[in-house]
Amino acid sequence: MQLTVDIPYEQLINIIRHLPANQLAKIKSDLEHAVAVNNAETEKINFQEFLLKGPVMSDDQYSAFKENRKTFNQWRTK
Repeated sequence: MQLTVDIPYEQLINIIRHLPANQLAKIKSDLEHAVAVNNAETEKINFQEFLLKGPVMSDDQYSAFKENRKTFNQWRTK
């Protein structure tokens, strides 16, 4: 069962200010963890978008790349 309560921001802040120090520390820790998780998800999504928008080799470019790599490998082993 889930209960949803609509509390205005100012009232919520007022309630938090009246909590004991140990509960304030717990709330602070929970909020920092939630923000860190949210930031990590945002960074992951941004990185995925960055990768998807990156350049892509054409088949001709890939063939040239493989040929160059083969040539460099032969040159190194001589």
